[in-house]
Amino acid sequence: MMPVRFTPADIVALLPKGARILVAGAGGESLLLAEAVIAAGNALGPVIFTGAFIPGQNHCTYLANPDCRLETFFITPPVKAAPASQIDFFPLCYNDIRQRLSTIRIDAALFMVTPPDALGNCSFGPAVDFIAELWPRIPVRIAHINPLMPRTHGHGGIPFSEITAFVEGEQGFDAPSDTSQDPIANAIAAHIAPYVCDGATLQLGIGKVPGAVMKALTGRRNLRFHSGLIVDEVVDLQDAGALAPGASVLAGIAIGSKRLYDAIGGPAYAFQPVSVTHNEAIIGAIPNFISVNSALEVDLFGQAYSELGPNGFMSGPGGASDYARGVRLSEGGLRIIALPSSAAKGRISRIVLQGAGPVSLGRMDVDLFVTEQGVADMRGKTYPERAHALIQIAPEAHRDALRAGWADYSAQF
Repeated sequence: MMPVRFTPADIVALLPKGARILVAGAGGESLLLAEAVIAAGNALGPVIFTGAFIPGQNHCTYLANPDCRLETFFITPPVKAAPASQIDFFPLCYNDIRQRLSTIRIDAALFMVTPPDALGNCSFGPAVDFIAELWPRIPVRIAHINPLMPRTHGHGGIPFSEITAFVEGEQGFDAPSDTSQDPIANAIAAHIAPYVCDGATLQLGIGKVPGAVMKALTGRRNLRFHSGLIVDEVVDLQDAGALAPGASVLAGIAIGSKRLYDAIGGPAYAFQPVSVTHNEAIIGAIPNFISVNSALEVDLFGQAYSELGPNGFMSGPGGASDYARGVRLSEGGLRIIALPSSAAKGRISRIVLQGAGPVSLGRMDVDLFVTEQGVADMRGKTYPERAHALIQIAPEAHRDALRAGWADYSAQF
């Protein structure tokens, strides 16, 4: 049975009553379908939406009426502003998100794809992460076919014939590049770069620091990526000849500008689901795997906190713990947490005696902590040695207080 073409105003008729609906996030989110859901309002009834919505990338809550609920794994600003009674926040790492989505009942999916190719397959483009693996077990598959979406290699996508219903429309992938400079990020990157050798495989998060790290590595050769996401600066490495020949970049999603989206259809790039990108056995079998992730705070035991900020929860744990477990098995692997040493214009140290909120990465999950002040190597150190090393990369104005606080605290044990 071939897919049915529909108009956005007809979306209520396509969704099962009381359904749980998976929404593709990141660059796979359809604004056309999101607007259709909100416009449906009370006619939609009590449905549950679920998905991995990326802060800064995805802005819709899908709460079309007071009876709708949203299950989320990250806290975006719109989610934070939504009524708490309609939000279920699951603070899960990526492998656990996959496990949950693979085992709960999902009745329908909303996603964006490219037009079908000569073989009749629609690519998930720059957002393969969860939907690519889950769609076969979801009975109702509602697609926005977007002719502007970049087609990517790696995962085969979804056959057009397997789509339940579709709407067509253009949604741009033409965001401008961010060319602004951040001196602190550049200083952090300069400390990290010496630890990355030619031939290394990289996983990096999103933000100023990962971007600066990649810019600092343009002189390396034969680099590869095995990462949950990639950003614009991967193209800098490609243009500089720093990537290994052939398919050297494997990722689940791409988040960036037109420059990145124009590049990812090339032979250097392959996109795969979370079962590949965050697979600990696959990661552990890759030598010289370097992961670089971030945190909001680090305590003097070497525990990283990345979820709770001054105004409440900002995120779930994401994929950092999946990579920490995998990289631990990698011969020559290195787990790096990079962060500015201070916040609030230097008034607050991000190296702290005790962190706020849940521990995102335990004291055995990180090898190096890096700030613009330097590098704290946790490998093979006692607790006092860990504390000393971390205090040395804290803001200078806060070091005496940290030393005094550690002396009082450690006297208890």
